[in-house]
Formats: sequence, structure tokens, C-alpha cells
Amino acid sequence: MTRKIIVYLGADHGGFALKEKIKGFLDKKGIKWVDLGNVKFVASDDYPDFVLPVAQAVAKKHQARGIVICRSGVGSCIAANKVKGVRAVNAVSEKMAEMSRRHNNTNVLCLGADYISFTQAKRIISKWIKTPFAGGRHARRIRKISSFENNK
Repeated sequence: MTRKIIVYLGADHGGFALKEKIKGFLDKKGIKWVDLGNVKFVASDDYPDFVLPVAQAVAKKHQARGIVICRSGVGSCIAANKVKGVRAVNAVSEKMAEMSRRHNNTNVLCLGADYISFTQAKRIISKWIKTPFAGGRHARRIRKISSFENNK
């Protein structure tokens, strides 16, 4: 599908079922993944407990990406974006996923299990994984964000 990457996965109770399906989908695509939890369904768990380790793992590895799932994708996106070096997107369409990679070089994909089907998730993930970063003027913008992160 694309160069060899590793995808870190994380989901709370709201995204757990979708995450489990996504693992099989990634297997079929030959994409290596690591599940950072939750590894069992716990109705009272909290998304930051799984999203933040995914974001930290992605921030440490150049070839890594993350997929995190909660009910809306919003809380997961907010949490992931708190980690320096992470550019997370809550993509609800293939086009959003594509443009987030092409223009923003996103490295964490947030999904809202209550708003997209597994079929939609597969399409969004496929587009997000295979789309390269365009660079150029977009790289300048990413450097400005990184500079702000490094100087705050």
C-alpha cells in the first residue's frame, strides 16, 4: 500500500469494537500494527489512557502512524494533539483524510465510531495510509507549527 510503516492503535470503550475490526483490515493489507489498548472492553475506561500512549509512540518514530477511536473522534483528536510532534485529524471522509496527509502531514488518524461505519473507516484509513505529504509550501507551514511547539 505504501512504504513500510507501523500503525499504533488505541481506543476506549466507544471505539473498541471498531478497533478490533480495523486490526483484521490492516492484517489483510499487510500493514503492521501494535495495539496499545484497551485490549479488552471496559465500559468505564477513558480515551486519554489509550490515545496518549499512541500519540507518544508516533511522536518517537518517524515511520509510525496512529489510529485512535472513541465515540466522536473529537476527544481523541484533542488529546493526541497535546503530544509534541503529533498532527492528528478527526477525518470523517476520504477527502479529509487525503488532504490531511497531503497538506498537513498528519500522523494520527482519529475516528468517531458513532459517526462512521466500518466500511467508511476502511476507506478513510486506506486513503490516509496511501496519501503522501506534498511538501513544498505545506512543509513551511508544518515547520512553523513545529517551531511554535519547540518555543512555547
